Amino acid sequence: MELSCKSEYAILALLEMATHYESGEPLQIRQIAAQQNIPDRYLEQLLATLRRGGIVKSQRGSKGGYLLTREPRKIILFEILECLEGLEMQACEEEINPKRVDSSVIEEIWQEASRAANLVLQKYTLQELCEKRDSRRQLDIMYYI
Repeated sequence: MELSCKSEYAILALLEMATHYESGEPLQIRQIAAQQNIPDRYLEQLLATLRRGGIVKSQRGSKGGYLLTREPRKIILFEILECLEGLEMQACEEEINPKRVDSSVIEEIWQEASRAANLVLQKYTLQELCEKRDSRRQLDIMYYI
């Protein structure tokens, strides 16, 4: 499983919003884009998708922008990727047409890998990503002193 550019940019934007979640102030697209080095137009599309998925909400007006719909500790990484990429928990399905043994073995391994990846993605919240990032930043600061 590879992280798409779309998902990476969206997660970076959500990390930025999670960092400012406690203030309750919405972040404008240009603020997020500048801080995370994401093209404005592309970010606008990503946030629209995340809004439709119920992960962020928009606020209109001069003080408008985007906010997380829930606390960062309640937003699971799998949910974000599901919204963006259409991931689903895959159950083993009975095949109507019998497959060759070679193909079925490959498919079984692929499904097992996919289930394992999905389980990992369901373990992490946006808050945990923020904490990992913050602890690495502290290590970087300590390293340079």
